[in-house]
Amino acid sequence: MLREQGPEMSDSETAPPAGPDAASVLPAPAQRIAAGYSFTGPALDLGALLWDGRCHADAPVRIPLTVLNRHGLVAGATGTGKTKTLQLMAEQLSAQGVPVFLADIKGDLSGIARPGQENDRVRARSGEVGRQWTPAAFPAEFLALGGLGHGIPVRATVTSFGPVLLAKALRLNQTQEQSLGLIFHYADTKGLELIDLKDLRAVVAFLTSDEGRAELKNIGGLSTATAGVILRSLTAFEAQGMTDFFGEPEFDTADLLRTGEDGRGIVSVLELPAVQEKPLLFSTFLMWLLADLFHDLPEVGDADKPKLVFFFDEAHLLFDDASKAFLESITQTVRLIRSKGVGVFFVTQTPRDVPGEVLGQLGNRVQHALRAFTPEDEKALRATVQTFPKSPYDLEELLTGLGTGEAVVTVLSESGAPTPVAATRLRAPESLMGPVDAAGLDEAVRGSSLHGRYAQAVDRESAYERLSAARPPQAAPAPSPEAAGRPEAAPRDEPSLVEQVVSSGMFKSLARSVGTQLGREITRSLFGTARRRR
Repeated sequence: MLREQGPEMSDSETAPPAGPDAASVLPAPAQRIAAGYSFTGPALDLGALLWDGRCHADAPVRIPLTVLNRHGLVAGATGTGKTKTLQLMAEQLSAQGVPVFLADIKGDLSGIARPGQENDRVRARSGEVGRQWTPAAFPAEFLALGGLGHGIPVRATVTSFGPVLLAKALRLNQTQEQSLGLIFHYADTKGLELIDLKDLRAVVAFLTSDEGRAELKNIGGLSTATAGVILRSLTAFEAQGMTDFFGEPEFDTADLLRTGEDGRGIVSVLELPAVQEKPLLFSTFLMWLLADLFHDLPEVGDADKPKLVFFFDEAHLLFDDASKAFLESITQTVRLIRSKGVGVFFVTQTPRDVPGEVLGQLGNRVQHALRAFTPEDEKALRATVQTFPKSPYDLEELLTGLGTGEAVVTVLSESGAPTPVAATRLRAPESLMGPVDAAGLDEAVRGSSLHGRYAQAVDRESAYERLSAARPPQAAPAPSPEAAGRPEAAPRDEPSLVEQVVSSGMFKSLARSVGTQLGREITRSLFGTARRRR
């Protein structure tokens, strides 16, 4: 039965009931907020609306599944619940058949593979938001960079990693980065595969030798000084334990797109505590994953649900000390990968950790509490408030008064328009809110279907072997009678890698022929990454 529409009510009046229950107790502005989250399609259920200090269980706050490829931001001060929010979102994505990638730099997300433990706080939170809580585990794979830590070893070849990201990891300046690009270009065109770091060293040695120096003469050349900087940077890089990361078998990023036998999305947890002191490698590796997917995935446009959703914890590490060119590449990749069906969520303390060009691409926002203890904090708070749409809340007061597990939310609706700003009490994750012990992680790794493919490193013939394959050693001649009485000569030091490469017979043969060799030039993405496998 339809009721005639009466005159518009003021914000202080109670609106007519929009539903059978709690809508009747919500003031008109709160009802308008609640109506903004009444989606018809599948969605992630974040929690319930907060208004005037009360949690309204029948006013859910949700994110449509269809807009999760429009990217997002989860931000807030330390201890406000950001990690639990991304765990909650990852669980629901998995349950709806969407694979998830979690960068677990603090080591506390592995619990997603174990059912949660009910306690008084979980029961209280479930009652407040009006949701049934059932402990549940989700299908998970544990990964580790080069085997540093508990996880399936994730490796990349130097060729596929590319010069742009490697230059960032090596902290090269613009001139040195350009020279590294020339080295990669040369190796690409001549079919010299750079599998690991010793391959790159061998090619640098060749291009600075008398035989190889002319190879780059027409496109700028490679100075001895710049080559020395690159080689020293590689040495420092190896000293951080990065040797094992570069090599084969190379991790196939298509393995991140799998679902389990029950149709749930696999949650790939990259265990990163072992590389906490190596943030540069962490950031460049994650961008390699993103760029590699961008390079390989077909265009799908807007789909019913994303193919994969990334969560980058400690996102500021992606942008610290980044060059202008690198930031432009990140911005372009984030903008374009949406059409490949991939969503990216950055998790950090304040929106100011993310460059404005990237922040402008993030359509979904979950902002936990901010602290304002210093003038700098006050400035960050005001800047954060300015990034939200207008709302009936006093956001400066609200953001400093939110409790743990509460957040201010605005997302994109199913039509692509921003939803009203909603203060939200968030649901509790149903999986374990804490880490799995090392023995449990190791057991999960050994039982993984990926273990047989990636656990054992291999070292096949590549640039180093081609350049340094020396002739078979010859037996030393017997000493002559005249030399028999002479003092024995001091033994020579072991030849260096450069000396081995330059003096080898294969090197000299290659130097004569490589200028006319028909190379298989590799097509590289906007991040300089490359794939030959597909």
